[in-house]
Amino acid sequence: MKLKILAISLIISFLFASCGQNQHNTNSKKTQPKEFVKAPEFNDDSAYYFVEKQVLFGPRVPGTKAHAECATWFVDKLENYSDTVIVQSFKARTYDGVTRNGKNIIASFNPKNRNRILLMSHWDSRPFADHCTDESKHSIAIDGANDGASGVGVLMEMARLFSLKKPDIGIDIVLFDLEDWGPPTQLELYDSEAWGLGAQYWSNNPHIYDYTARYGILLDMVGVKNPIFPREYFSQQYASFAMDLVWNYAHDLGYDDYFVNRQGGATTDDHYFVNTIAKIPSIDIIHLDRETTNGSFFEHWHTTNDNLENIDKTTLKMVGHVLMTVVYNE
Repeated sequence: MKLKILAISLIISFLFASCGQNQHNTNSKKTQPKEFVKAPEFNDDSAYYFVEKQVLFGPRVPGTKAHAECATWFVDKLENYSDTVIVQSFKARTYDGVTRNGKNIIASFNPKNRNRILLMSHWDSRPFADHCTDESKHSIAIDGANDGASGVGVLMEMARLFSLKKPDIGIDIVLFDLEDWGPPTQLELYDSEAWGLGAQYWSNNPHIYDYTARYGILLDMVGVKNPIFPREYFSQQYASFAMDLVWNYAHDLGYDDYFVNRQGGATTDDHYFVNTIAKIPSIDIIHLDRETTNGSFFEHWHTTNDNLENIDKTTLKMVGHVLMTVVYNE
């Protein structure tokens, strides 16, 4: 997926843990459940369908038939759901010096409303299973059911629901391409700018001149059973107010065990470039588990086992429930 920066996490973890504990204690004192504006109910079966459909195309590696067919399907669906759809074609050079073609897909709701929220995920899948223990599989492209398709599946279901009951605010859903073509682990090329190429392009060239949003929310690896979503470091650094907002809603909805109130390390994900280049304060809802040996990400990260068997509908529903609550209570 992308380079994980561990040093920063270790330096700040003690101080952040103390702050996080204080925040949690504040939340736990609430005695009355918060009343929310009712949002359309998030349908986990529908979200799973959107994940499954992506995977059935095959690995969505830029330059492949599966990638092209999936892009066409996204555009067709989003044109039915949203007010406008823009396909942002671009070229970017990957770590190996090859210039590749990518497509960022942007769907907008209430495009004239200047009060906007940006929702993001990446839709491409990794061309290498470089974290498989079986070295013979390292050159195999992965399904990317969790790393890629799960976040997009949640956003596609949200888009469907927005078409049925439009939010009061403006929403832009951006599906980034060429996120996951970073160098294989075996090459030991630690270049953070080798990842998130679609996000870098969009951040430098937004789909609308002078585009901005109040804040952005990125979804990455949000589909496995019993996920751990800690407060990712760059999210806290650049958009702590948005992180507080989302995590407080998750708390009020009863999801404390999953949206955990502790430091989770720093990840150079798409939101990093949206923060540093586009200057839109953005957070990353991402599975980061201290107990795993696979780069602190989920067990099957960047392996051939990142498939539909490991997608959990309950997790998709939880994430969708939180985000729908955020959107409809703005």
